[in-house]
Amino acid sequence: MQPPLLLIADRWKDYEIIDAGSGEKLERWGTHQLIRPDPQILWPATKPPEVWHKAHARYQRSSQGGGHWDKIRSLPDRWTIAYGDLAFNVRPTEFKHLGLFPEQAANWDWLRDKIIAANRPVQMLNLFAYTGAATVAAAKAGAAVCHVDAAKGMVNWAKDNLKLNDLQDKPVRFIVDDVLKFIQREARRKKTYDAIIMDPPSFGRGTQGETWKIEKFLLALVEQSAALLSTQPLFFLINSYTAGYSPLVLQNVLTSVLKKFQPTISCGELALPISGTPYCLPCGVFARAEFS
Repeated sequence: MQPPLLLIADRWKDYEIIDAGSGEKLERWGTHQLIRPDPQILWPATKPPEVWHKAHARYQRSSQGGGHWDKIRSLPDRWTIAYGDLAFNVRPTEFKHLGLFPEQAANWDWLRDKIIAANRPVQMLNLFAYTGAATVAAAKAGAAVCHVDAAKGMVNWAKDNLKLNDLQDKPVRFIVDDVLKFIQREARRKKTYDAIIMDPPSFGRGTQGETWKIEKFLLALVEQSAALLSTQPLFFLINSYTAGYSPLVLQNVLTSVLKKFQPTISCGELALPISGTPYCLPCGVFARAEFS
């Protein structure tokens, strides 16, 4: 077993963490600067207050849950940022997020390389697929993608991202459904996939109000998803933002479920560099299995 990896998404041009300190991060999304809270930032800011004062908006948490954006300067409702040859629509949401997790760029690069190197048709299943950044990356690399998320608004956002990249004619299937119910139906249809990625939330609800808890359903999700792997699988990737979970937890789940395939399994943390400082911001954990 190899030690956990640290993957730093440091190839961005349109995104950066300008500074971070005392529970907040100052980010640049294209030409717009935003301040968002992050409970893992326990160290002090390194740059002077005047740098922070250039922000266009700041997200303020509410004591009753959720929060709101305080707009300090003019800010559009939505705009576009690029990562290499990929482009994404972003917008401030009421839940603090902008529809994109920049640290995932390390995974986009990896899966694109895997798909291209396979030099064969690849069918990829993207579960809890959100606004479709990984779907766009995989489609750009030539994969056929099945994109599944229970939130219709997120799926529509993903469709817009696909069009933004002129990939709307590629073989991408969008499904609005409860993930567990969908993969169970796919198993009955004897559908298979060469690659599976998933980003299960800590807690959520399905299309019919079904309750999802990661500690209760993760193992079953991975087991049932693994049953959809083709006879020539390429990779299996799990991302998690659940607080307190070590990447070894995800690695152990994959090792247990996929042992008959004897894949190469690795795990680790995703992180983003903080400009002009020696710090990196931890942003989640992952585990991945490679079959060839």
